[in-house]
Amino acid sequence: MSTDTTIRPDTDRATSTANGPWVNDGKKPSASRLRTTGRRRSVPYLLLGVLLVLACVGGFVLISLNSGDRQAVLALTRGVQVGHVLTIQDLRQVNVAVDPGVAVVGADQAATVVGRPMATSLSAGALLTPDAVGGAALPASGQAIAALALKPGQFPAEVGPGARVSVVFVPGQAGSAPSPPADGGTVWPAVVTSVTTPANDQNTVVSVQLSEPAARQVAAVPAGQLSIVMLSAGGR
Repeated sequence: MSTDTTIRPDTDRATSTANGPWVNDGKKPSASRLRTTGRRRSVPYLLLGVLLVLACVGGFVLISLNSGDRQAVLALTRGVQVGHVLTIQDLRQVNVAVDPGVAVVGADQAATVVGRPMATSLSAGALLTPDAVGGAALPASGQAIAALALKPGQFPAEVGPGARVSVVFVPGQAGSAPSPPADGGTVWPAVVTSVTTPANDQNTVVSVQLSEPAARQVAAVPAGQLSIVMLSAGGR
C-alpha cells in the first residue's frame, strides 16, 4: 500500500513573515502611546492658562494701585463766568488721579472757595484750581475786553468761553455807508471770555479779549457790522 505524501510549501508562513512589518504598522498604537501623546499636546494649553492667570492678576494689581492714587477734588457742576461768586450748588466732588504737579482744590477745602468770585471762566465739569478763584485774571497785561452785541447768524451757536475766534468787520447793507476801521483792519483775533443773552433781548452779548489797540478798533465799529468766526484750538 502506497501513500502519496505531498509536501506543500509553507507559503502562508512566508507570506506572514514577508508582510510582518506591514501588518505591525497597521496595528492600533498601544494605550500607553496615546496617553503620552495626549500629555504632550496638553502642555502648551496649561502654559497658556498660567500666563492668562498671571496677566489677570497683574491687571488687578495695577488697577488697585491706580485707584489708591485717586483724590477727592472739587469740580464745577455748571459753567461759570469770570466774576461769578461761587455757591455750594456750583461745586461737586469727584475722585480723580492727579499728577503731583497739578494744583487742584480738595473736596475738604470747599469752605475756602464758596463765596469767592471766579478769576476766570470755566465750563461745566472742569476741575477747580486755586488760580481760578479770587481776583479777576482778565484781561491779561496788554489785553482788553470788548463787548459785541450780536444777532443770531452773526456768531456760531457753539461759541463759548475760551473759544478762539476772529472778529470780522462786515460792511453795511446795500444803501448804507460802510464804516471800516480807521487803520483799514477788518479781522481781529480774539478769545471769548463770556456769552450772555439778556432776557427779552434778541441780541447776545459776546465778550472777547483782544489786544488793546484791536479792542479800541472793534469798539468803534457800529453795531450790526461785526461777526464772529470760530477757529480751531490752534487757529489764528
